Amino acid sequence: MIAIQIQLNSNLYLRDPQETKLGKKIIEFSIILIEDLGFEKFTFKKLAKKIESTEASIYRYFQNKHKLLIYLVAWYWSWMKFQVDYNTMNIEDVDKKIKIALSILVESSRKNPAIQYVDENLLHKIVVAESSKAYHTKTVDVENKEGYFSNYKELCECISTILLEKKADYPYPHTLASSLIEMANNNIYFAEHLPSLTDVKIKEGNLEDIKRLLEHFAFSSLSASE
Repeated sequence: MIAIQIQLNSNLYLRDPQETKLGKKIIEFSIILIEDLGFEKFTFKKLAKKIESTEASIYRYFQNKHKLLIYLVAWYWSWMKFQVDYNTMNIEDVDKKIKIALSILVESSRKNPAIQYVDENLLHKIVVAESSKAYHTKTVDVENKEGYFSNYKELCECISTILLEKKADYPYPHTLASSLIEMANNNIYFAEHLPSLTDVKIKEGNLEDIKRLLEHFAFSSLSASE
């Protein structure tokens, strides 16, 4: 069992939900409701009813549902980085390290029993379907200055560092890292909902095709610059 404490930017919340029973309940059931209803139809009123509390109690933790979404997505980015760091530790074979990291980008949905209030499988589905809504907004520049996306940047930095172990003079490590992360999410979404936009297939939840896609782009890009 891996026990971790996710550290997120304090600008995302008014009170850290990880520190109280009610806060953890807000996180747990917001994941369930957003995955079930979609972000557009999700409201604090519906969440309050689900957890048998009040909207006012939720507003003590989050200013609005947009910040709650960023919080959830940032939690998942941080969880992904933790898994990449943990699972590539002491791996000397750089090709193997890259493949492990790419696999985690696709399948970071393993349930961690030490974090009872987060269903990583459902959260992964939210990241695939809703994560772009966290930063494709008119307020992105202001929110970026306030550090809302620091966890995403740390994940990209982690991936780009591994890529540079393969080819130290590769000129676009951050571009490739962020593209691989987005490629994983987009092609899972396309395969499930807009299949004519991708060549990969997902059968019975098997994501091996997505992994092969990422490996192809990563190793081809690194080799092309030689």
